[in-house]
Amino acid sequence: MLLEGRVAIVTGGASGIGRGIAERFAKEGAKVTIADVSAAKAGDTQRAIEAAGGKALAVECDVTSANQIRAMADATVAAFGTIDILVNNAGALLGGVHTPSNLAAITDEAWDRMHNLNLKGAFLCSREVAPRMQANKYGKIVNISSIGAVHPPKPTAHYNSAKAGVLGLTYDMATEFARDNITVNAIMPGPIRTSFYDETIGSLSAEEKDSFFGMIGTEVPMQRVGTPDDIAGAALFLASDLSSYVTGVALPVAGGLS
Repeated sequence: MLLEGRVAIVTGGASGIGRGIAERFAKEGAKVTIADVSAAKAGDTQRAIEAAGGKALAVECDVTSANQIRAMADATVAAFGTIDILVNNAGALLGGVHTPSNLAAITDEAWDRMHNLNLKGAFLCSREVAPRMQANKYGKIVNISSIGAVHPPKPTAHYNSAKAGVLGLTYDMATEFARDNITVNAIMPGPIRTSFYDETIGSLSAEEKDSFFGMIGTEVPMQRVGTPDDIAGAALFLASDLSSYVTGVALPVAGGLS
């Protein structure tokens, strides 16, 4: 197994892309902390991993709070002894799926909230965990950005700029921590069908949802919408020693969108 003996933290790990990553890591032998603002959903994911024979810890954590992040990291070390892998996945496109947010319509509050969740959260988690990795001279940090950082599908300046900031953070940390044997890379997902997407268009019938995702899929060269497992495969590569000489990379996982 590619992650046998490793300890991973996945933020936003209770659902969607984060859950897909957490479950894949556990299958590959990692002990996984599921850090999520929803304690109930994090617990559900923990139980699913344990039922499949894996080891997991659910921790309620708001990634915009440095104190909660520190408590989450401490809980991980108390349970599993160390931290080898950090996946900064927590984030959201607030306000709906593919809902344009023209610059003039974005309020100060919406801008700050979007950047706090999608960019500052990755910074705070990395700032807490990286020194622990430096002490061990080993670490893997995987940041989840978005294809919108470089190829915005719709005007959503606060979200796309925050995800572009995640790329800048990735490049900077990759340079800073390279001599400590810590790799830092980013994944840029394209359109991915998750529970968040389904819930956001929840008023549609099953047939209408399928039509909605089929329409999105036609924009993708591979002619389909991705799944959380598509992202989990890329995250597994970047979190494993298969990528030991890969750092400072932004990897599109978007079916050909670039």
